[in-house]
Amino acid sequence: MRAITQNEIGGPLTLADVPKPTPLPTEVLVRVHAAGVNPVDWKTRAGSGMAGLQTFPFINGWDVSGVVEEVGFGVTTLKPGDEVYGMPWFPRAAGAYAEYVTAPSRHFAKKPKSLSHVEAAALPLAALTAHQVLIDTADLRKGQKVLISAAAGGVGHLAVQIAKAHGAYVIGTAREPKHAFLKDLGADEVVDYTKGDYQGTDIDLYVDLVGGASPAPVRPGGLFVGVPSRADVQIRDDIRTSPILVEPDRAGLEAIAALVESGELRVHVDATFPLEDAEKAHALGETGRTQGKIVLETL
Repeated sequence: MRAITQNEIGGPLTLADVPKPTPLPTEVLVRVHAAGVNPVDWKTRAGSGMAGLQTFPFINGWDVSGVVEEVGFGVTTLKPGDEVYGMPWFPRAAGAYAEYVTAPSRHFAKKPKSLSHVEAAALPLAALTAHQVLIDTADLRKGQKVLISAAAGGVGHLAVQIAKAHGAYVIGTAREPKHAFLKDLGADEVVDYTKGDYQGTDIDLYVDLVGGASPAPVRPGGLFVGVPSRADVQIRDDIRTSPILVEPDRAGLEAIAALVESGELRVHVDATFPLEDAEKAHALGETGRTQGKIVLETL
């Protein structure tokens, strides 16, 4: 099968022919139609991110959308022909930049029927991150005030919508050209971070998607979640904090799919590339100026 391989830290991404994997008991073989590209991908490639957990040669990527081609013994939730999406194995290697992946069946969920494979591949890691922060960690309640930095980015634009779907008042930070996009997603307020920080001190939940933000806007007793976490953040004694690292989660994927099908969540794909242009996809992502997600198409 075709796959994008990397032989060393910082090395080039090369299209290669590698053996097709075989599913073990409780695993499924998925024919990948599209693979999402995330910041952790190019960070891992460069030697940070999840690089310390990988062995080389390495096939990058975690987000996939495709069709189940084969099931291992014991699989009861999926069958050949099912369209699925997921973020298998994270933070261990999933090998998503390839024509096939194998993983435990419960690392996947049925793809939202209203989405193409490209759109579905853009969802898992970013949407699960947002869902696990907002719902599982923060237990977000109706009427709470949420501040989200980098709100027009991959995780951010989904976090805005998930928070709104659960009745929160949402404030997002972004450059001025992206304000209309965030308003269209449902943001109640948008702050141009190039002109200053949010000035209030009434935030129930601050989701920092840039890293290193001041927790000053968080009210006493409120929650600050840094994604990614940064050791240099000065956390106050009167607020709560929580670490976060996204993990495979079928129930979360099903909740996300339900929001998609109800019309409360839509994913924005900024650019698509063929599998062989993974280098170009990383270069675009590293600019830090994309809106929404980048996706590789494998078919």
